[in-house]
Amino acid sequence: MENHDANQILGNATDAPYINDVLLPAYAQATNFGDALPLGIPSEPHYVWMEAGTNAFADVTFTNDAVPSAANSTASTAHLVTQIENANVGTTWMTYQEGLDATTGACPIAASGFYQPKHDPFLFFRDVSGDPPSQTNTYCAAHHRDYSALAADLASGTVANYVFITPNQCNDMHGQSGCPNANTVRAGDDWLAAELPALITFVNAHDGVIFVTWDEGSATSRMPFLAIGPHVRAGYAGSVTYTHSSLLKSIERIFALPYLPTVVDANDFADLFVPGYFP
Repeated sequence: MENHDANQILGNATDAPYINDVLLPAYAQATNFGDALPLGIPSEPHYVWMEAGTNAFADVTFTNDAVPSAANSTASTAHLVTQIENANVGTTWMTYQEGLDATTGACPIAASGFYQPKHDPFLFFRDVSGDPPSQTNTYCAAHHRDYSALAADLASGTVANYVFITPNQCNDMHGQSGCPNANTVRAGDDWLAAELPALITFVNAHDGVIFVTWDEGSATSRMPFLAIGPHVRAGYAGSVTYTHSSLLKSIERIFALPYLPTVVDANDFADLFVPGYFP
């Protein structure tokens, strides 16, 4: 989700009834999820941070929402999905990006309609998208699907171990000219109400977890964050300090991966789980 402070979502049952009336009583929330980047830094550096625990690399510092290119990408291999690939234990990954179509290319480095590459962190790493990033890169293409493909993958049980989902800009609380609902919070809440039940059924059957995160706030540095699954603390509001580094570190812990140096000092999400169930 995108661009809203915690106080715009949590407790706002008028615009976000599904989050407040259904999800919060049943699952866990973080009340002290902060932004590691200064206010005013846009989406893309935050998404890169979710993947690598930083937006600054030896060859580039991501500060804007530019599309992937030779200049706006990094050669760094110190990021999550490459850790997953190198673990050699059969762990798999996939991203489902809503709004992909033939015009974006198999590796969707170009914007199209309500899809934006700035919300797809993997494209900015050359070991995923190519050197330079290319629409024809086969490794990138093999790990990207339009969100519409997820329902069939859930039904067939072919979902990857680690899945990163980005709704399009009409459904992620961002908004864009041409979106049918100008109330961005309600649009995102309606999308979650329609899409999360099938995902919740799947993670309940497979001892999984869903993390719902926002990329940044709009005026403060406190953002909503939800943990959803069979082993999280029901109706729990945790006060532990978290950032997107915590998200990355927690995923590394779940998959028994080594911690990247950028996230070693971050808190993981153990507090949000029933004792004994976080790896």
